[in-house]
Amino acid sequence: MARSRETKIELTAYDDLFQTDESREEEKLSKIRDIPISEIDEFPDHPFKVLMDEDMEQLVESIKRNGVMTPATVRLKEDGRYELISGHRRKKACELAGLETLKCEVKELTRDEAIIVMVESNLQRSVILPSEKAFAYKMRLEAMKRQGERSDLTSSPMGTKLRSDAELAEKVGESRNQIQRYIRLTELVPEILQMVDERQIAFRPAVEVSYLTEEQQYTLLEAMEYNDATPSLAQAIKMKKYNHDGKLTSEVIQSIMEEEKPNQKEKPAFRDERITKLIPKTVPRGQETDFVVKALEFYNRHLQRNKAHER
Repeated sequence: MARSRETKIELTAYDDLFQTDESREEEKLSKIRDIPISEIDEFPDHPFKVLMDEDMEQLVESIKRNGVMTPATVRLKEDGRYELISGHRRKKACELAGLETLKCEVKELTRDEAIIVMVESNLQRSVILPSEKAFAYKMRLEAMKRQGERSDLTSSPMGTKLRSDAELAEKVGESRNQIQRYIRLTELVPEILQMVDERQIAFRPAVEVSYLTEEQQYTLLEAMEYNDATPSLAQAIKMKKYNHDGKLTSEVIQSIMEEEKPNQKEKPAFRDERITKLIPKTVPRGQETDFVVKALEFYNRHLQRNKAHER
C-alpha cells in the first residue's frame, strides 16, 4: 500500500512538472500581443535616433504588406501603460503606415535590466553615431554598476567600476579606454557633439575638448567659425592643459586656433556664396580680396559717371 502511495506521488510530481513546462510556453505566447500605440511610452533618454531615411521608407512598405514580423519589446509600468525597450523604428514605421497597434512581447524587467536590453538591441544597428554610442555606453555602464553594487555589497565602488568596465568592453568589442573616450563625448555641448556626428571635428580632439567648461566650449565654437577650422589633436590637448592650469581664456583659445597647422589649406577670403560665385575661377588663390576691391572701385566710378551725366 505504501509503495502504491509512493508511486502515485512520484507520478503526480512528474505530471505537475510537465504541465508547468506547458503552461510556461503558453504564458510566453500570451505575452506577445498587439498593444495600442497610444498606450506605449518612449524609453526615457533613449540615446538612439529614429531617422526618416530610405531604410525607414522600406520598413514602412514592408509593414504595410506583411505587418510587424519581429515583435517589439515592452515592459508594463506601474501606471498600467507600457514602456518601449526595443523597436523604436518599428513603432514609428507603424505610425507612418497608419496602424494603431504594435505587436509586442511584454517582459518583466527592472529599470536597469531594461536599460541593458535596450542598449544591446540597438547596438546591433549597422550604422551608429558617436553620440548614440556615447550615451548608450554611459547608460548601460551606470546600470551595470548599480546591479553590481546590489549583488555584491561587500565590494568596493572601485572594484565594481573595474568589473563593469571590463564586462562592457568584452560585450561590445571595444577597449575599456575607448569606451571611456566615448562616454567623455556626453560632456560636449550639443553643437560640438553634432559636429562629431557629422564628422566635422575628429573624434580624439573632441574627447580632449570635452574637458573644457561649457562656456569655454562655446568660445571655442566661435573661434572655429571665425578661423574656419577645427582643432587638431595637438591644439585640443594644449587647450585642455591650459584649462587644467587655470589659464585658458578666450584670448588663449583664439590664439591657439589661429596657429597654422601642418598641411592646412589657406582659408578662403570670403565665405558668403553670393560673393564667391561672382569671383572668376581664374583669380589666383589669395588674390580674391584684391579682385573684389577693384570691382567695387570700378562700380563706384560707374555710379559717379552716371550722376555726372544726370546734372
